[in-house]
Amino acid sequence: MSAAVATSLFWIAVAAALAPLIAGSVRRWPIPEIVLLLTFGIVIGPHALDLASVGSEIELLRELGLGMLFLLAGYEIDRNELAGRAGRRAAVTWLVSLALAFAVVVAFGAVGLINSEIAVAIALTSTALSALLPILKDRGLVDTPVGRAVLNHGAIGEIGPVIAMAVLLGTRSAVLSSVVLAAFAVVAVVVALLPARVREGSWMLTLVQRGSETTGQTTVRLVMLLLITLIAVAAVFNLDIILGAFAAGFILRRAVPRGNKQLETKLDGIGFGLLIPIFFITSGMAIDVSAVVSAPGILLAFLGLLLLVRGLPVFVASRYDRGPAGANLDAGEPLQVALYATTGLPLIVAVTDVAVSAGRMSNASASILVTAGAITVLVLPSLAGMLAAKTPGPPRDQLPA
Repeated sequence: MSAAVATSLFWIAVAAALAPLIAGSVRRWPIPEIVLLLTFGIVIGPHALDLASVGSEIELLRELGLGMLFLLAGYEIDRNELAGRAGRRAAVTWLVSLALAFAVVVAFGAVGLINSEIAVAIALTSTALSALLPILKDRGLVDTPVGRAVLNHGAIGEIGPVIAMAVLLGTRSAVLSSVVLAAFAVVAVVVALLPARVREGSWMLTLVQRGSETTGQTTVRLVMLLLITLIAVAAVFNLDIILGAFAAGFILRRAVPRGNKQLETKLDGIGFGLLIPIFFITSGMAIDVSAVVSAPGILLAFLGLLLLVRGLPVFVASRYDRGPAGANLDAGEPLQVALYATTGLPLIVAVTDVAVSAGRMSNASASILVTAGAITVLVLPSLAGMLAAKTPGPPRDQLPA
């Protein structure tokens, strides 16, 4: 390991250690740890103090962090709900968001206010479910009607943009990209069938369980093998690694449909303890602060478009749904769901990375769009929490049966 890599890792580790300490010490206005990680990344990055840089070694850790982030997000998705009425409603809502996004960016692009219209439109429709999961867990919302609604809209808000990226931002034509995406889906389905075959062989299951609490850590190693395998398959098909990581999360849920607390604790330790902070810190290091400061109007415009394109359709869908799922939402909760669903960051980072690498977006525009996503993570979940605190009535777990 070179001195430059060791120095960069040191400062990244310092940032990763400080972020939760500072986040835990701020009581009056809680700051999401993700925002602190991005901020520290900006500070130590090349556009500020220039204490750290992202070489090939750290880039590998960064991509593994991105993969773990989306694996954990895919693992939390309830496939039964996605296949049901709530999932269909979330899918239709996302398609409305996509249509609205294209209409807006084409209109702005016609007068020269927005470049790289496709990338911007896809970014505007995303929901940072992977970034919201820690917040939802900390607030005990995952198993509530609000949490389930956010999970549904968030799942589609991540799957939809990932597929759109593969089809519309790839180097191939849209038709060929669709064929390649279908081939990847076939591979993922084949891999998904393997856990059922493993469960049928009791000796294999016994062997895996026996080693899960030893230094062998068989379950963790098998999960990492699954993640890296799907990432490698996505790379072979020239697709974004997010697609492979998300598929790995779905497959893992199929393997343990009722969950496994011990495994989840271990994966949280690897992901949120090491790899995921590296992803967010290095993402912050890529933000050009001068470009953001020099264009405050564009930053505000992006924030407004996120609320219009993603927040408004989700609010309308939650507010006026009269089905069983919608009936479980109290008066102020559709707005909470909309605020959570408008929170975007990881996919905005991914979309801008792809667009910049392909020469379709400048680093300055990407920095502004990523900063807008960071602001949504900082502000919108806090506003949703404040709305929840003001909602009248006893907590749901105290309501009579």
